[in-house]
Amino acid sequence: MKLNERTIIDGFIMTRYTMAILPHLGSGQCYSKVIEEDGEYIVKKRPIDIIERSCGYYGASLKGRKEGTKAIIGITHKAPIAVEPLNEIYVFPTASPNDAHCVWISHMHVMKYEPSHRERTIVYLKNNKKICLDVSYHSFVNQLYRTAQLRTKLSERMEARERKMQYLFRMDKPEDLEKPRQIKKQKDNEPQDEA
Repeated sequence: MKLNERTIIDGFIMTRYTMAILPHLGSGQCYSKVIEEDGEYIVKKRPIDIIERSCGYYGASLKGRKEGTKAIIGITHKAPIAVEPLNEIYVFPTASPNDAHCVWISHMHVMKYEPSHRERTIVYLKNNKKICLDVSYHSFVNQLYRTAQLRTKLSERMEARERKMQYLFRMDKPEDLEKPRQIKKQKDNEPQDEA
């Protein structure tokens, strides 16, 4: 079904190509307008429901992601969410997540932003799409920086853990590392057949 040349779908899971999720009133219901790199969709779910379902799809609850944000950067109010860190899906709300006007923005898709009149902010996304948000420039920048902080700290932790695992793996198998050297030494020391 299409409404004003937009595809209407029942459910949606965020991917790394999801740029923003905005509230959309349709048929007296609060739906979502999802902006992707290659198009837009109307989803018959509230933005917070899409975030919650996406977290679940990637193996965590929204509550767990919020607790993780609190543990990592100490933010509880309008907390950024690491929906799926391995695919760099980090989003932040422009208002309280339960507010009907809350927009969720994907951190990796913000190209630039500028203040607009009446305490609004214009955001330019990677696909040259421009959206005007009912949020002050200062508040938007604060949310963007909080998300960058979460993204950086979580990436550092994942990289440190990976380095540690590689180190432990190498320390756990010293004989496996010596075998190729021993085989090479044996081959070097073997007498050569002269034909």
